[in-house]
Amino acid sequence: MLGLVGKPSSGKSTFFAAATLATVDINSRPFTTIEPNVGTAYVRVKEIGPEFNVKATPRTGYIAGEWRFVPVKLIDVAGLIPGAHEGRGLGNQFLNDLNQAEALIHIVDISGSTDEEGNATAPGEHDPERDIAFLEDELDYWYKGVIERNKEKMVRLKRSGSKDEEVLVEIMSSFRVNEDIAEEAISKFGPIASWQDTLEVAKFLRQKTKAIVIAANKVDTPFGKKHYERLKEKYDVIPVSAVAELVLKKAAKAGVISYIPGSSDFEVIGDINAEQERALEGIRENVLKPFGSTGVQKVLEHAVFDILGYKAIYPAGSKLVDSKGRILPDCFLLPKDATVYDFAMKIHSDIANHLLYGIDVRSKMRLAKDHVLKHLDAIELVSAAKK
Repeated sequence: MLGLVGKPSSGKSTFFAAATLATVDINSRPFTTIEPNVGTAYVRVKEIGPEFNVKATPRTGYIAGEWRFVPVKLIDVAGLIPGAHEGRGLGNQFLNDLNQAEALIHIVDISGSTDEEGNATAPGEHDPERDIAFLEDELDYWYKGVIERNKEKMVRLKRSGSKDEEVLVEIMSSFRVNEDIAEEAISKFGPIASWQDTLEVAKFLRQKTKAIVIAANKVDTPFGKKHYERLKEKYDVIPVSAVAELVLKKAAKAGVISYIPGSSDFEVIGDINAEQERALEGIRENVLKPFGSTGVQKVLEHAVFDILGYKAIYPAGSKLVDSKGRILPDCFLLPKDATVYDFAMKIHSDIANHLLYGIDVRSKMRLAKDHVLKHLDAIELVSAAKK
């Protein structure tokens, strides 16, 4: 699951709506989002049907052009303000909601038209670089607070015979700290009892468990472009216009335009009035031409594939058809080190428990259960499980 984070009024809810087409409350007042919105967004992977001369019929997601759009969960949590780790704003709720996310998409109001707490300012008055820094600080101090509050528990666990790595996993498992991360932390910072300043430990754990993608939202404004050009030299930021993506998707859904999310252009295919034409042409000239897309798809895919390292794997039997006659119905996103066995577990534990081997449908080669799969592999699973 991906988490949308950022201060109030940065455009998180608009980004969420654009990515999912879900109906959410979009408003310029701070803390529009109180309870987290959870929806389904999609990332593009190459559709392999043409490679096998078949037309796929997806069970989940959809196909548009050369792409299969594969679902991912997206959560839009309450806006974050400085001091959230101390309980300011909706801080405690915000931080707890974030535990569900594997990676974070930080929606930054790159136009500089809202202050640290999401209140409107004169256009360009606020420096969005401050927003980039404060989010990381809040998360780091949140992790630090958890470590500090559990010091006595960590001492008790150590006295009971637990290793430092086991103690750290016990305390921070809800933050996705696993054995490998814990071992690396102990190797880097020494035994838990020797920790004097836990902030550096907290930073390390946060970076390992909550990678952040920066979405420079509202880039299609005069000050937005100016701030983006400056900050892209210092940070890995992606230019975004969430409102442009939302407009294009709604127009496509209404049959007014033909538009594939992530594309650099669209085609008008329905009747539109002069006002609609001006709005669409403005998106083309101010967003699509200078930046290549609205940025929404790019942000999602950067998080899933580049940051988290996920790979798309197709279940593909010898006939490419499932028991219900659907052709290449599924495409699964798996972690970068996923094996044939992991793939079988994703489909059904019974298949995995009785797995014999896999077959690469392209090369016809047998694959051992521990064979690490590659992005866009098409795999047939051979199992002794009863069908």
